Amino acid sequence: MFSAISHTYKRYRTLQTHRIQALPIVIIMPHSACNCRCIMCDIWKGNHHLKQLTEKDIGGLIDSLKKFGTKQVVMSGGEALLNNNFFKFCEILNKENISVTLLSTGFTLKKNAEQLTRWVKEIIVSLDGDETTHNAIRNIPGAFNKLREGIHEIKLIQPDYKITGRSVIHRLNFNKWPAIIDAAKELELDQISFLPADVSSHAFNREILWDINRQHEILLSFEDLAILKNVIQKLMTDYKKEFENNFIAESPEKIQKIYEYYAAYYEMNSFPYKKCNAPWVSTVVEADGTVRSCFFHEALGNIRNGSLQTILNSARAIDFRKHLNVDTNETCKKCVCYLNLAPSAEV
Repeated sequence: MFSAISHTYKRYRTLQTHRIQALPIVIIMPHSACNCRCIMCDIWKGNHHLKQLTEKDIGGLIDSLKKFGTKQVVMSGGEALLNNNFFKFCEILNKENISVTLLSTGFTLKKNAEQLTRWVKEIIVSLDGDETTHNAIRNIPGAFNKLREGIHEIKLIQPDYKITGRSVIHRLNFNKWPAIIDAAKELELDQISFLPADVSSHAFNREILWDINRQHEILLSFEDLAILKNVIQKLMTDYKKEFENNFIAESPEKIQKIYEYYAAYYEMNSFPYKKCNAPWVSTVVEADGTVRSCFFHEALGNIRNGSLQTILNSARAIDFRKHLNVDTNETCKKCVCYLNLAPSAEV
C-alpha cells in the first residue's frame, strides 16, 4: 500500500525516468459493443465482433494495480454495463480500495441503479443535446428519456450521488450548445463538460481512418466557424453563472479552444496547445486485453500474454514514453481528450 508521500515520489520518478512506478488511473473497457449507434463513432459497427474482459482478466490486473498504487479505474467502452460481470469487476476493485468511475450511454442506469450506487463512485453520461438532438445523434428512439429515467432513479436512492455529463461538440449539435447546458440542468446533472470530435485517429473502432468526406460529416464547415464563434461568445454571457460555479467544467479559455481546434483544420491557427502526461499517469486496457498508453496511440501488449506491469515497463513502452513529444507528435497535436496530472494531484 502506497503512503501519500511515497505515491507522490513514485509519480515524480515516473515522469523523470519514463519507467512506470505509480499509475493513478487505469481505463478499462469491459465490453467492446455499444447500445448506441452514434453518428460520430464507429464502436457500434463492431458489435458483431464481440470482445469482453473476464473475471480472470480483472483478477490478473490486481497485482499490478496494487504495485502501482492505482487509485481509480474508469470503466469505458463501448458500454461497460453490457458485460454481465461488470459489478463483479467493481467488487474485485473495491476490495483493493480502488474506486470505479463509469462512462455510460445511460440506457441501463435505471435497472442497475441500486448496484451502481453500491459499487460505482461516480458516473459520467454522454449528452448530445436537447431531447430531439440527443435522440437523433444517438440514433436510438427514446434515448434521452432512458437517460432521464436512469438519473432520476439513482438520485432517488442517493440524492447526492455524483452524475456528470460529457458532450462532444461537432457539426450536428454546435448550434444547439445552449440547449445542451439547459438539458443538463433538466436532467439534474451535477456538471457538464465539452470536447470537440475526434475525426483523425484510429480510436473508436476505426480500423481504417476516415476519409476526408467522412471527416466532414462531423467537422464544422468553414462557414460554420463564424457561427461557432458567436455561439461561444453568447455562452460566455448567458451562462456566466454556470462557468463561475463550475457547472460547466471547462473555463471560458478551454471552451474557446474548441473553436481553435476546428479552425485548425482550415489552417486558420495551430491546433490548441495542450499539456498532457496521460502515458505516464494512466493506461488503457481494451475489451480484448490490448494495452495502450492512451486511446490514440499504438498497442503496447496484451494482458493475456503478460502482466500489466511487465507490458508498461517493457523496453518498447519505456522507449515510447522517452521519445514522445506531445507538442510535436501528430496524434497528440490533434488529440481531443487529454490528461495532465501533477505528481501531487488527487484523482
